[in-house]
Amino acid sequence: MNPSKEADIAHPAADAAAGSVVSQPGQKHALGRTPLETELVKSDKKGESRIRRWNVGDVKITSVMESADRIPWAPLFPAETSEHYKKYDWLVPRFITPEGQIILAVQAFVVATGGRRIVIDTCVGNDKLRELEHCSNLQTAFLEDLTAAGFPPEAIDTVLCTHLHFDHVGWNTRWVNGRWIPTFPKARYLFGRREWDYCQALLRDQVGDVRHILDSVQPILDSGLADLVESNHRLTDEIWLEPTHGHTPGHVSVHIASQGQEAVITGDVFHNPIQFAEPEICSIGCVDKEMSRKTRREFLSRYEKKAARVFAVHFNDPVGWIVPDTCNWRFFPD
Repeated sequence: MNPSKEADIAHPAADAAAGSVVSQPGQKHALGRTPLETELVKSDKKGESRIRRWNVGDVKITSVMESADRIPWAPLFPAETSEHYKKYDWLVPRFITPEGQIILAVQAFVVATGGRRIVIDTCVGNDKLRELEHCSNLQTAFLEDLTAAGFPPEAIDTVLCTHLHFDHVGWNTRWVNGRWIPTFPKARYLFGRREWDYCQALLRDQVGDVRHILDSVQPILDSGLADLVESNHRLTDEIWLEPTHGHTPGHVSVHIASQGQEAVITGDVFHNPIQFAEPEICSIGCVDKEMSRKTRREFLSRYEKKAARVFAVHFNDPVGWIVPDTCNWRFFPD
């Protein structure tokens, strides 16, 4: 496709009506599973509309939360671990309900420094058909909240995806006049080169559900706004990537250092603080579980004892510290 042309990728509602899967024009991508067969109706979900702010030295970080759902323990985590949370009273009720439901947040962090406005991870997005019903065809006020926080889409100069799972790329695009177009028209979108190679293999081999790649990643490349970067890419003197592979082959976290203060935006190294106490617990989305466990333990060891503030994308209370505990570590909210 012409890299300067906005992507002409079909809207999921049209594809659902036709009984087909969203695809790039001229290509077919079997998902390897049955697409959602539920009737497409407008969700009444309005999301969280939660905005919070922190400073790390001279760097300002704003969280815009799209959602915070209470979901069953399994299949996100292995069913055999579903009683483990009862050993850690500090998890309830802030991160896990008394009944054992996980409170799973989805949020974007906006990093502002020296005139730069960087969005890190772009949540699920609206109007998109997804494999998980509670994430499908959302209708949240995320863009309005982002604007209310002081960051209208046209003010963003960089979008960085820690990895390319559907809940980290969704607002890369939005549905306008019959096509998926970039949500942030003046931004460069940074995708990990290693991560994109992995996604290309999924497309080539027709493995798994690739709808999010086709409606939220491919249109950015087709529009000429994407830059493929290495896992240690430096965005500014204060902000750089560090490899945290395992959850996906090209997964990265974002390190921030300013005025003697340090912070790390985790991406999906963690989905819930129970993984501080039990790093062996992997989410269903971890591609390489052994590597994921190793990465998690190394991360916890590296940043314990307040070596860096942790900004965790999926935590209901997202910012805090890694504190050694009688059983490995615990998360101490800021």
